[in-house]
Amino acid sequence: MILFDLKCGKGHVFEAWFRDGTAAEKQLAGRKVACPACGSAKVQKAPMAPRIGKGQRKGAPAPEGKAPEAPAAEGGALMSKEMAAKAAEIRRELGELRSKIEANCDYVGGRFAEEARKIHYGETEARGIYGETSDKEARELHEEGVEFAKIPWLPQHDS
Repeated sequence: MILFDLKCGKGHVFEAWFRDGTAAEKQLAGRKVACPACGSAKVQKAPMAPRIGKGQRKGAPAPEGKAPEAPAAEGGALMSKEMAAKAAEIRRELGELRSKIEANCDYVGGRFAEEARKIHYGETEARGIYGETSDKEARELHEEGVEFAKIPWLPQHDS
């Protein structure tokens, strides 16, 4: 198995495992590898630093605290075009959701739990808010019956 850094035509860089270098070349030439960010099949190898790792005896257990590597999908690529296209669609939808929230709600930062409680208990005017909270604070809000949603917040890209 070999790991390559790949880059799509839109500049997204990602990694993919292949059975060997020949399998990688064949799949890239046949446009059988798709970018997980945008679904583009226009993918090529990206410059990468070499990785030199210690060999491990066949059948030896993985080092403590490290999960064994998952096998690659049939043919060596980690993600099919269909899976990559679906992942790209979900990322696009999450990006649209983030834009709508930012446009229509007040950012309260780390004061999210405090502000959500004030709204819930009628201490302040009801309005849409977003921000950050710890898992512990989120559990406490849930136990109090405060309505909120945890949304995967993808980083914004300026490019």
